[in-house]
Amino acid sequence: MSASPITSPPGAREEHPRAEERPTLVSVVVPAYNEEYGIGAQIERLQHAMEASGWPFEIIVVDDGSTDATAEAVRRYPVRLIRQPRNRGYGAALKAGIAAAHSDWVIIIDADGTYPAETIPVMLEKAAEHDMVVGARVGENVNIPLVRRPAKWLLARLASYLAEQDIPDLNSGLRVLKRPLVQKFEHLLPSGFSFTTTITMALLCNDYSVYYHPIEYHKRVGASKIRASHAYQFLLLILRTVIYFNPLRVFLPMGAVLFLAGLGKFIYDVPRENLSESAVMGILGGVLIWSVGLLADQIARIGLFLRSK
Repeated sequence: MSASPITSPPGAREEHPRAEERPTLVSVVVPAYNEEYGIGAQIERLQHAMEASGWPFEIIVVDDGSTDATAEAVRRYPVRLIRQPRNRGYGAALKAGIAAAHSDWVIIIDADGTYPAETIPVMLEKAAEHDMVVGARVGENVNIPLVRRPAKWLLARLASYLAEQDIPDLNSGLRVLKRPLVQKFEHLLPSGFSFTTTITMALLCNDYSVYYHPIEYHKRVGASKIRASHAYQFLLLILRTVIYFNPLRVFLPMGAVLFLAGLGKFIYDVPRENLSESAVMGILGGVLIWSVGLLADQIARIGLFLRSK
């Protein structure tokens, strides 16, 4: 299966030129919470893949307040270990690991063995041409639980509409990205599981180049930390991020629904010479939402202009 690149317009990111040569170091960040049974094998897979590729690297494992023997399992390997005093969340662990990285080239990958470490060298080659490379779980061997697939599909379609680009995998936990981009949008990045969703939306809404590389997705070691309630959090963060960068994408269709409903009721009322309150409220409500959207759009553009300085 061929990869599906998403690229920004030519010259859109000229202020952030990419280096085509190999980096002097690649930092691999692995967040881990109660992964004592899988973290060792994952570290070995990462070491084997990176050593075989010839890329210089460091592995940083962030123990996010584990209550089991995760830290003891990590200490058996020549990697850097960062221990959080308490469980702060997936995003907080990633931000801590990225902040401690010695390289501007960062790879993030889960500790549970679901993502194939052997695809990292290919993704690194693509990273020289793009701002972020995402391992998209669209291969033939993708073990995503059936109960999660409807919500995952719906969120991906909503995010694709709001970002105005196709998003094959919204919240993949395997990606190569540049640390300055994380620092630029750090004020938006949550401490929970929505870190990857938010960084995806932030980059796409700002015309950064994102490349999706097809990967397999294996059955995890241990119990999953994802809960059904996280889908609601993902939805709110998608909407918040898009409203932050491109509010008209949300406010225009919302206003159109109210305006057209009011207009339809108005057309229905005219022959009967009885203008209803619902028709007036619908039309005025649509105009009001459009006005708020235009104001939000102006504020967003001013904010982005100031941050670019």
